[in-house]
Amino acid sequence: MTACGAEDLAQRRAGERIDAAAKATRTLARVMAIRTAALAIGGWLPLVLILAGAPWLVQRGVSAGAVLGAVTYVSRGLQPALQGLVQVLGGSGLWLLVTLSRIAEAAAPDAPGAATGPADRVTGAPEAPRGRPDAVPQGGPGRVELHGVTFGYARSAEPVISALDLVLWPGEHLAVVGPSGAGKSTLAALVAGVLEPQAGRVRLDGVPLRALGTGTLARHRVLIPQEAYVFAGTLRENLTYLAPGATTAEVDAAVDAVGARPLVARLGGYEAAADPRELSAGERQLVALVRAYLPPARLILLDEATCHLDPASEARAEEAFARRPGTLFVCAHRISSALRADRVLVLDGTSTALGTHAELMADSALYRDLVGHWEGAGGEGGGEGDKGAGATEDARATEVSEV
Repeated sequence: MTACGAEDLAQRRAGERIDAAAKATRTLARVMAIRTAALAIGGWLPLVLILAGAPWLVQRGVSAGAVLGAVTYVSRGLQPALQGLVQVLGGSGLWLLVTLSRIAEAAAPDAPGAATGPADRVTGAPEAPRGRPDAVPQGGPGRVELHGVTFGYARSAEPVISALDLVLWPGEHLAVVGPSGAGKSTLAALVAGVLEPQAGRVRLDGVPLRALGTGTLARHRVLIPQEAYVFAGTLRENLTYLAPGATTAEVDAAVDAVGARPLVARLGGYEAAADPRELSAGERQLVALVRAYLPPARLILLDEATCHLDPASEARAEEAFARRPGTLFVCAHRISSALRADRVLVLDGTSTALGTHAELMADSALYRDLVGHWEGAGGEGGGEGDKGAGATEDARATEVSEV
């Protein structure tokens, strides 16, 4: 939602449902409180009435044994049953009270004790309000600067990214490689503004990402994760989600550039229904790639967004984005992505190495190991690909999919 600039819309729609649920819970809690009080009184009231009316009953011929029997019945039979019912209802009321309290806490993030995220721990200047375009990137297009960026998922945990300095020049194609868990996706999320660093700054064309409103940021960069999202609707609606005003000619150009024409033909054209359940993982990635290609964003981030494509389809898609104006950031699924890049960033915990393929082959033992591991596994193994091309995933590629 952050990557698409839909935070305000999602918050508003979710808030309406939460408010309705809170109102219903309050009403139910009041009813339960009244019922619980009534049953609690009802458990003792018969006994009190019998004892208070015992002299009057005896004077009118009711024997003491009958009065004692009534007291025994109420105290031994009716009262325990009512008390059990009250306890059950009281437990439900307590559960409702706790639920209502949690909803109230979530609706008041500034209240004492409210949870805070990484944004609350960022050092430096106070954050500009999100949700409005406080600043507009100038120059570029697509110059990305990271200065002393550090990020960890908990205060007590070792940082995933530590004091990273990096500059991506306008139009540059960078590939990020490293072992599984090295922080490739974390870095992509930091550059995209989805995560905020605990220390340091990320700038896009000279403007801190934190100074950009969500709408402005969404117009200037696109992040495609590994698991592509396709929603129920027509294929055209899915492809033009980030560029609703795109013409058919523009959609055709994007489809042909990325290599999604067989998918369009298989589904029956742009007006055909795009059922996510009927699409393979590779086909969903093709839809997401076309969707990202259409808008004029100056920064494109592919976080293993081609991992389900065969090597030829992956190469075609990455080369299409590399020819496009702007900067390309690729978390590599195959080492072949690094061969196509201008520069390669090697992540290994908090240590990094940056250079061209030739430079890293000479200077980085980890990079040599990654390249050797890939070549030893059989080179260009296939991915799941799209059904129209008939590509299948190669088990050897799976073994090294986390380069």
